[in-house]
Amino acid sequence: MDDHVSDPATEVFVAHRDLLFTVAYEMLGSAADAEDVLQEAWLRWVRVDLAQVRDQRAYLVRITTRQALNRLRTLKRRKEAYVGSWLPEPLLTAPDVAEDVELSENLSLALMFILETLSPTERAVFVLREVFDIGYDDIAAAIDKTPAAARQISYRARRHVDARRPRTPVSPEETRAALSSFQRALATGDLRGLLDVLAPDVVFVSDGGGLRLAALQPVVGADKVLRYMAGSIDKAGGILTGELTTVNGNPGLILRLDGVVDGVLAFRVESARVTGLYYVRNPEKLTRVESETPLTSR
Repeated sequence: MDDHVSDPATEVFVAHRDLLFTVAYEMLGSAADAEDVLQEAWLRWVRVDLAQVRDQRAYLVRITTRQALNRLRTLKRRKEAYVGSWLPEPLLTAPDVAEDVELSENLSLALMFILETLSPTERAVFVLREVFDIGYDDIAAAIDKTPAAARQISYRARRHVDARRPRTPVSPEETRAALSSFQRALATGDLRGLLDVLAPDVVFVSDGGGLRLAALQPVVGADKVLRYMAGSIDKAGGILTGELTTVNGNPGLILRLDGVVDGVLAFRVESARVTGLYYVRNPEKLTRVESETPLTSR
């Protein structure tokens, strides 16, 4: 797309670009795939007669959703051959994303990890309805279903997600307190001190993509998680530090080994205890943790 071209189609697309990227990313969990979807959506958008479009935002979301659905089905096959657990690509985000409580919750790696258990159509409907508050008529047009069918899919997807996510909202302060404990543990080497922070049934999910050492299956239980983390740090053989940052609108840690980014650690906190740890080490997924990515639900 030529930044110097100024025409109505370009202006409208650019005005909604951050929203469209957020829609695609929330559906795919991959910034690179989201960018590809936006390029495909743009190529279709410039062929549209704008005079025939009643709601340009809704139309653009529809085009983007269709392209993202096609990409999601391809991505699903790719994930089936993936080495170990597949986690979404973490994005460094600006403070305004964290201030939008609903958006930040839906963008969290913990919630997006749950969305991986939905079918492509269920995920699309959930994202459009729960994250972006799109009406059922527009959702139906995007997925080629009737509004009644879209409503039923939305109900089924929401019930599935609600059964797996925390039942009570957690303040950013509680999450930051847990992160501070991890920072201290890394600085002192006293991982056993984290037993007061970890829930007994905490789940640790790591993603190395076959390129970095990671657990091939989730590790469950505070003692097992601590043993795994201690063993990983010993094998790393350097100085591991944690830098507090905002990942996907939520507090997280960028872990550096001898000053070089090793991975991003995101948390799920319930009742002041850490119930989920999500560690992305795959270097192909760490390209957007040094500069902010604009995300929005509007």
